Amino acid sequence: MEEYNYQQSAAWLERAKKVLASGVSSEFRKYNHPHALFYTHGKGSRVYDVDGNEYLDFTLSQGPLILGHSHPEVLDAVHQESLQGQLFAGQHAREIELAEKLQKVIPAAEMMRFCLDGSEAVQTALRVARSKTGKSKFLRFEGHYHGWLDNVCFGISTPSPEAMGSRESPVMHPWSQGLPPGSKEESFLLPWNDLDLVERHVAKHHQELAAIITEPVMCNNGCITPEEGFLQGLRDLCTQYGIALIFDEVITGFRLGLGGAQSFYGVTPDMAVFAKAIASGYPISAIVGKKEWMEEIATARVIHAGTMNTGNPTVAAALATVSILEREDPYPRMFALGERLRKGLREIAQTTGHQMLVSGIGPVVHTGFTDMERAVDFRDVLRFDRGKLKSFIAALHDKGLRVIGRGLWYISAIHTEAEIDEALGLAREVLTHQEK
Repeated sequence: MEEYNYQQSAAWLERAKKVLASGVSSEFRKYNHPHALFYTHGKGSRVYDVDGNEYLDFTLSQGPLILGHSHPEVLDAVHQESLQGQLFAGQHAREIELAEKLQKVIPAAEMMRFCLDGSEAVQTALRVARSKTGKSKFLRFEGHYHGWLDNVCFGISTPSPEAMGSRESPVMHPWSQGLPPGSKEESFLLPWNDLDLVERHVAKHHQELAAIITEPVMCNNGCITPEEGFLQGLRDLCTQYGIALIFDEVITGFRLGLGGAQSFYGVTPDMAVFAKAIASGYPISAIVGKKEWMEEIATARVIHAGTMNTGNPTVAAALATVSILEREDPYPRMFALGERLRKGLREIAQTTGHQMLVSGIGPVVHTGFTDMERAVDFRDVLRFDRGKLKSFIAALHDKGLRVIGRGLWYISAIHTEAEIDEALGLAREVLTHQEK
């Protein structure tokens, strides 16, 4: 295999820095290897950069490309709908068809509204919860990502594990500068997967709590599954105290099944947020919920708006994506591929003498270097060897295998067994030569 080089991307990055802050349009793109890269096209499970490098892609553009790059049926739907117009500042039939389809497959989706991205939809759900309950605070969990806006920009980073404070009273470190002081006061923060701790906290603070928001699987850090009974425990607490249970299904939605994690685990939240895989890379998200909660929007007690919401091409992409997933039902095969990848990585790590924890569920896989046999929360993830992971991901990248830098692998509906085996072969090459 030829050595990969990134000279053209480096030149484009220098040019970009003259007009884009740090040369990128999203913070995460800065952390590619060896720097932000520029891509020319993608097809199926492969993506190509300006230097002509080809990658077997397990990033799926940070998750949205559930059908791989440039799925012809999705692109054709976008093209055909675009011929009718881009945006009407009014309703059109396709968005009703999309909403009706989602209502059938998502347990909580009695009513919904469409937005442009997950961050916006999360804020809509929190606003609804505040309006209906008359309370102002929400409970969230360490390491869970709910977008980059002010009131959820805490508890997803820390100067050190020790700086997080006690489990009972975590220190809420900001992820960014420029946050108004009061934004931290909008929420409580706790470690995830500790139902006893949540029960004690909610019993004490329920008169202030409008909502509990959680990723049903902690995909953003470690891809950790919920402990037995944890999600149902949250559901029971929220029912008991009249609090909104909100699932952030930006990642799990349409990935663990058409009904998302709520269908997979059999726990129905009051509201949920879907984005990423809903439209194969086109900008749309949805806040779905039970009618009693969504009535806050329906009656205009809660204002939700957006000029660019439900543009014709975007809705067409979503409708095509969901229709394909419904028709082809790729989930059993995607789950089998995920297990094949996890099992293979574990065997390779063992035979090459590396302490690697391979976790995840279905078509979402996570690799981390640690001597722990399992991780249950963000504090465990912080103990992983980040330097070793960075070297592993970089070495894979230089061999043409693209994985998200925090160790997350997404499997799409178009990945094959042969490509999983190809990835395992490259992982074996890297781990054989990587320092233990």
